[in-house]
Amino acid sequence: MMRSLYTASTGMLAQQLQIDTTSNNIANVNTIGFKSSRAEFSDLMYQTLEYAGTGTSQTTKSPTGIEVGLGVRPTATTKVFTEGNLKQTSNNLDLAITGRGFFKIELPDGSESYTRAGAFKLDENGTLVNSDGYKLLPEIVVPDDATDISIGTDGIVTVIQPGQTQGTQIGQITTINFINPAGLHSLGDSLYLETEASGVPTEDTPGLNGLGPLRQGFLELSNVQLVVELTDLITGQRAYEADSKAITTSDEMLQTVVNLKR
Repeated sequence: MMRSLYTASTGMLAQQLQIDTTSNNIANVNTIGFKSSRAEFSDLMYQTLEYAGTGTSQTTKSPTGIEVGLGVRPTATTKVFTEGNLKQTSNNLDLAITGRGFFKIELPDGSESYTRAGAFKLDENGTLVNSDGYKLLPEIVVPDDATDISIGTDGIVTVIQPGQTQGTQIGQITTINFINPAGLHSLGDSLYLETEASGVPTEDTPGLNGLGPLRQGFLELSNVQLVVELTDLITGQRAYEADSKAITTSDEMLQTVVNLKR
């Protein structure tokens, strides 16, 4: 009975993490470029009361043994980098990556981060930045007199200036790939940081070497599927309630044992 108390408590903690993860996914259903997370668990070590193969007589052996599980533990919360749906915005500075890849963003301290959110804007200097004012790398500076800006699927940026009929190339946007995107560290603000688990970032032209091409005038929506998340939320809630009931039941059984002494 004491074993069941501790076992059920590990289940409640695990289901709390499941609900926390699911809640964060649902909260970010409208976050541009957001990638959902999946909580993963594994069973804890087992208490072996009788090993399989233990002799039960001179000529027979136990085919299964007796092992009692001691609960569950969280092992990971994995980012799922499936592509979200694309939304057309008709804004020339909005970009979406159709496939693998990340935009490279310069943080205020000069370090690099990575994002799938392509809602870019121009700052006071004409530099292409994200919604927090962090520069897109390689740096793209749009001339003050530009009347139109065009970004190709390969990331080449051209502008039309007064008196010109042909576009002038002012730079090229490159994208970044990782061998294990799930190993990236989530910084918040739709930004990720490189880790040892993610592997070294490789930079290339969009559309080449496994990187997805760019789509101007589109944004990648969150890949959260509300039906799945709501189902997971209900499952987590019911499992939490069941574990709570197991604790209550074990407590009542212990109380019965204590009352036998009276």
